[in-house]
Amino acid sequence: MKILLPNTEATRSLGISLGQLLNAGSVLLLEGDLGAGKTTLVQGIGEGLGITEPIVSPTFTLINEYTQGRLPLYHLDLYRLEPEEVAALNLEIYWEGVEVYPGIVAIEWADRMPYKPHTYISLCLKYGDEGTRQAEIKPHNCTISKEISALQEHY
Repeated sequence: MKILLPNTEATRSLGISLGQLLNAGSVLLLEGDLGAGKTTLVQGIGEGLGITEPIVSPTFTLINEYTQGRLPLYHLDLYRLEPEEVAALNLEIYWEGVEVYPGIVAIEWADRMPYKPHTYISLCLKYGDEGTRQAEIKPHNCTISKEISALQEHY
């Protein structure tokens, strides 16, 4: 499914909708060029979850955890890592919910992951004409595929 996002506010709004829609254990694998809107989208997800603290890119910290919303939000950024470094992080603890409370996992630069969870949502942001963006959303083995498809009607 492809959604046209005419501006930054639309990207944030899509994130809000996802934050309201997604359940604990949901994993979003985010891809797109620098400045394509990945962090803006995650900020919207946080807003949709009711998180009030500022959501910032974890480029240097790798992982930011926000726990005061409807569900925890685990925001990861793999931009500065090589695949073998990513493998050593044992990221599966975030989507298996064994060592951390189950929440929503949003991973920027997910193309650097040498493995993926069994179920996830792939979301790729691309530049369009005149400052627009396009979001391509593909659920993989998810039970909420219909709900995600319904988002297209709002955008």
